[in-house]
Amino acid sequence: MRARLHMPEGKSPAETLASLTDAERREFLGSLTRDQKLRLIYRWDFWARPKQRLPPGHWFVWGCLAGRGFGKTRTAAESVRELVDSGKYKRVALVGPTAADVRDVMVEGESGLLSVFPHAQRPLYEPSKRRITFRNGAIATTFSAEEPERLRGPQHDLAWLDEPAAYPHLDKLWSLLVPGLRLGAEPRAILTTTPRPLPFFHTLLDQESTVLTSGSTFENSANLAKPTLDYLKETLLGTDLGQQELEGQLLGENPGALWKKAWIDSARVDRHPAFKRVVVAIDPSSSAKEEACECGIVVAGLGEDDRGYVLEDLSKRTTPADWVRIALDARERWVASQIIYEGNHGAGFILEIFRMVDPDSLQYLKGVQATTDKERRALPVAALTQKGKVRFVGTHIKLEQQLTSWIPKVGKSPDRLDAMVWAMTELLVQYREPPKLSTLNRLQSLLPGYSL
Repeated sequence: MRARLHMPEGKSPAETLASLTDAERREFLGSLTRDQKLRLIYRWDFWARPKQRLPPGHWFVWGCLAGRGFGKTRTAAESVRELVDSGKYKRVALVGPTAADVRDVMVEGESGLLSVFPHAQRPLYEPSKRRITFRNGAIATTFSAEEPERLRGPQHDLAWLDEPAAYPHLDKLWSLLVPGLRLGAEPRAILTTTPRPLPFFHTLLDQESTVLTSGSTFENSANLAKPTLDYLKETLLGTDLGQQELEGQLLGENPGALWKKAWIDSARVDRHPAFKRVVVAIDPSSSAKEEACECGIVVAGLGEDDRGYVLEDLSKRTTPADWVRIALDARERWVASQIIYEGNHGAGFILEIFRMVDPDSLQYLKGVQATTDKERRALPVAALTQKGKVRFVGTHIKLEQQLTSWIPKVGKSPDRLDAMVWAMTELLVQYREPPKLSTLNRLQSLLPGYSL
């Protein structure tokens, strides 16, 4: 990691004041005028812990990757206020997971942007225009991560991204945001999130222009309800999920994922046995556009040892005609008996593409219908992997990354994972060796008129 750490220790002045005796507190507060006491409410340097203050020096990204309840939202809102008040930042992008999140948390929330300004200095918020106008003329525009394309044109000198770990198209949004962060002498981005082990964050923390602050839920215990803290300690402390959600640690794999890296590593082999069957499984895509999912294409075989073997991951974002050719080529190379495809949406379209590319290919096609959600389909295959019933021949970096990072019901559809699940479901979950008939029963089946 090449990112610079911003991890100053210590309490906030407010916490220090609270730790004094009643007499000492009265003495301090008695030394202030009424006006000074009123202004103290909005003095961030009084309430902030050292970690919550803007990092010194030059930086492009400040990643505040901390546990829930750390105070990330207030930290970013106050930092935006400080930078805007400096007069150096006049065009701000506010990005949240959804439009409702931006409005309810980043802008109007208890720790949101409007709350950190004294009432007389509060900026004008126009939700219908997605715009906040500050008293000095600076303007902030709100964006939903569900619509990353809206960031393609605008220019900014400051951006605040809240909970980017929950964005459905994080990499694409970032690739559109950064080129627009070009105004002013020192444009900056502030990211506040409970981290998840996504490649995006590992890449971000490998940049020298990034500053990292991490912190625990319990660092802000003075401002959190004790029953809540006690419950979190009892249920999450000491677990992988607790490391992520409470301690704000960026883990090597996602504790919410269905697969563990250790399972895959222990199942990795260099060679495979002879196969009873080989299939090519497809999780179709209908477009080659940037925002479209990849077409998941995975080759797998059922070995004579009754284990499933992942042989190739050929997934790609490309045109339907192209992924059909890739699948047919894989079927021929591996002498696969079938090409399995999910036919819930556009089965007729898929058959037509195969017919156009190679009319003879229709004999190998088998359409399957998804009758449960992705998580329920994946669970049996994940369990088989843990039990050593699934092997990985060689390394399949992108597939394995998806297996160990995808969280059910979060983020975009896991195309590679889906294709592998369809393949293993066909080979292991549904496949049963035909029962062996006794000699007499076999005679009966061959000679319909014969009976004992």
